[in-house]
Amino acid sequence: MQAFSRAIQLSVALIIAGVALPSMAETKKAPTEQAVFATVGKEVITRQSYDKAFATATAQKFYHGKPPEAEVAALQREVGDQMVNHILLSAEAKKRGLKPDTAWVKQVVDSYEARYHGNPQWQKERARIIPEFTQRLEEDSLVKQLEEKARKVGAPSTEQVKKFYSSHPEKFTEPEQVKISLILLKVAPSQPNAVWEAAMKEADTMVKQLRGKANFADMAKLRSGDESAEKGGDMGYVHRGMMPTAAQDAVDKLKPGEISEAIRLLEGIAIIRLDERKLAKLVSFEQARERAAGLWEREESERAWKGLIERLREQTPVKIDESQYLPIKPAASQAAAAKK
Repeated sequence: MQAFSRAIQLSVALIIAGVALPSMAETKKAPTEQAVFATVGKEVITRQSYDKAFATATAQKFYHGKPPEAEVAALQREVGDQMVNHILLSAEAKKRGLKPDTAWVKQVVDSYEARYHGNPQWQKERARIIPEFTQRLEEDSLVKQLEEKARKVGAPSTEQVKKFYSSHPEKFTEPEQVKISLILLKVAPSQPNAVWEAAMKEADTMVKQLRGKANFADMAKLRSGDESAEKGGDMGYVHRGMMPTAAQDAVDKLKPGEISEAIRLLEGIAIIRLDERKLAKLVSFEQARERAAGLWEREESERAWKGLIERLREQTPVKIDESQYLPIKPAASQAAAAKK
């Protein structure tokens, strides 16, 4: 729904910029002179309406960049599905007797009136824009209300929470943490290889000294260029994903108290000491109960919403002309193309 609201905002911005967009009415009936993109029961989405919606989505997602073909192919299908779903959901909301939130619609329209009041293009087009914009917002309001109702799954029982907790241990496991100390000989990435090699040679000497019982904290205070130097190189606890790959690989090989070899990083040459390793730990059910209940409710809410859309699509004949969609290439082909 947020995506739809952003699309409306971008549509108005494009109209203000002088880009003509189709009215929503074009999704309700198919003039004989226009090609049909999709039929949703008795409703029609014209090719022109789809093309304009896709142009809006492209501008919103990619701005001026040229996206990979695979992303364009995915977006084509996403926009088509969103347009189909919006018609189905709007119809379902009306079938259930839901009414647009007129106060919200007026508030949004008034905000655009105030924002573009002094814009000549707005003044020229407002008589056409406002009815179209109002209709879009009313439908947006209906779909939003329907989504809120569909997502209300209620609080889970204790048994449901326990089952979710036991079925998803990965969601309630604290990752491994390591306590490390660091010495960093800073080297700017732009420095020539000779400077990097000199720093590496210096670091190799320091590693030998440290392994020969030189004091790590004293050496860090004297020679490290990292912020941790004033604390003797103490970096505290970090978990996987917080360190560069080269540093993580080095730490994985260490036992507590051991010193790494000199490691080349983006910022310079690093020496790491592993001070402590805390293994991954499953949080108890009592500690995780509240989070587990929230995650259960979130997943069930998403399942209920997607289930409603799936049922509506099963109950209503939907036919989409996919002839102009770019083909979806296998993942292996996409990876090969990306390397070229």
